[in-house]
Amino acid sequence: MTRESRLHIPQPAARPGDEPDFSYLHLSPAGSVDKPAVDARTRDIEYLSHDLVRVLDDDHSAKGPWDPKLDAEKLHTALRWMLLNRVFDERMWQIQRQGRISFYMPATGEEAVSIAQAMALRHGDMCFPSYRNQGLFMYRGVSLVDMMCQCLSNTRDMCKGRQLPIMYHSKNGNVFSISGNLGTQYPHAVGWAMASAIKGEDHIAVSWVGDGSTAEADFHYALTFAAVYQAPVILNVVNNQWAISTFQGTAGGERRSFAARGLGLGIPGVRVDGNDLLAIYSATIWAAERARNGHGPTLIEHVTYRGGPHSTSDDPSKYRPKNEWEKFPLGDPIERLKQHLIHEGYWSEEQHEALIEELKAEVLAAWKEAQKYGTMTEGPWLDPASMFDDVYEDPMGRFDGQRRRMLELEENGGDT
Repeated sequence: MTRESRLHIPQPAARPGDEPDFSYLHLSPAGSVDKPAVDARTRDIEYLSHDLVRVLDDDHSAKGPWDPKLDAEKLHTALRWMLLNRVFDERMWQIQRQGRISFYMPATGEEAVSIAQAMALRHGDMCFPSYRNQGLFMYRGVSLVDMMCQCLSNTRDMCKGRQLPIMYHSKNGNVFSISGNLGTQYPHAVGWAMASAIKGEDHIAVSWVGDGSTAEADFHYALTFAAVYQAPVILNVVNNQWAISTFQGTAGGERRSFAARGLGLGIPGVRVDGNDLLAIYSATIWAAERARNGHGPTLIEHVTYRGGPHSTSDDPSKYRPKNEWEKFPLGDPIERLKQHLIHEGYWSEEQHEALIEELKAEVLAAWKEAQKYGTMTEGPWLDPASMFDDVYEDPMGRFDGQRRRMLELEENGGDT
C-alpha cells in the first residue's frame, strides 16, 4: 500500500491561466505601525518584522510616524531618478533584443528600493549591491554611458570585458562590484562594517539580496557575524515574490517573513512596503542611525514585485499569471510617488509626460555615445591579449607562452 507523502512542497497561489492571488501577503494599513527609538531592544520591536511599514495611503497622502516629511525638491529628485532607472531599463531591453548586447536584467517595479536607500545613505557608506540595483549606481555618480559600455563589453567597459553585463562597480561611488554568485555580498558587507567599527569610523555598510538568496549559506554566515560583533550594517532582502521561476515560499517566506530571519540572533527585522519610497527612506534612516550609534545591524525586508522577466533569458508567462503585476496590491512605485506629488500640488500629468520624454532623450544620447566604443555586432572590440593584463603586478614572463599561442590561433582563424 502506497502511503501519501507528508513532505510539504511550497506552491504559489496562482499559475498561468489563474487569477492572481496575493491573499498570502500580510498588509498593514498605511501609518498604523509604531516607530520605535533607534536604541530599542530587539525583543521589544519584534512587531516590525511581521507588520508592514507603510507611509503612502491609497488616497496618495502620507500618514503615520514613519513619514519622513520630504520637501518638494527631494520628492522631485526621487521621482526623476526612479523614472531614469525605468527608461534606461526599457532602452537596454530593446538593445538586447536587437543583438547589440548579450544579456540584461531590468529592475522594473523595484526602483524605489535603490533610489530611496541611495538618498538616505551618506556617500562614505559602502554599498554591496545585487543585480537590480542599477538605480543605486546612477544616483552615486556612474554615468549612463559607462553603464551601457559595461553591458556592451566594449573598449570603455569598466570591467574590461571580464564580467557579465549589468555587473557594474564604482570605486568613486563606494559601490562594490556586483557578483554573479548569489549572496556573497552579505559577508563582504559585514566584514567591511566590522573593519569600519574597528577603525572608529561612523561609516556603515549596506547590502542587498533577493528572496531566493536567503537560502544561500552566505546569508546565514553574514547574519551570525553581524549579530555577534554588532556590525554597523544594513542587510536588505528584496522580496519580489519570485526567484526566477521559483515562488518566494520555497526560500522560506511561506510561514514567516524574511525580516524575521534575524530575530533568533537578536537582529531586529523591519518589514517595509518596497513600493513606497517614503517608507523605505524612513526605515533606512532609522536603521542607519541605529548602526552609527553602536546598536548593531538591521535586517530590512522590502515587499515588492518583479514587474518584468527575471532577465532577457526568462519568460514569466510560463510560470505566473500574465496580469499578476497589475493586481499586486502595493502597486507601481513610480505611479504611487507620482500620485503623491500630484496630491500635494507639486506635480501634474503634463509635467510627468514631459519628464519622461526628457529622460528618453538623455538615455538615447548616452546610447549614441556608448556605441562609439563598440557593440557586440560592430567594433571596435577589446584586444583579446588584454586577458593577460591585471593578473600579476609584475607578470615576469608568466604569460609569454600563452600569449604567443593565442596570437597563433588568431592568425590561423582559431584552428588548432
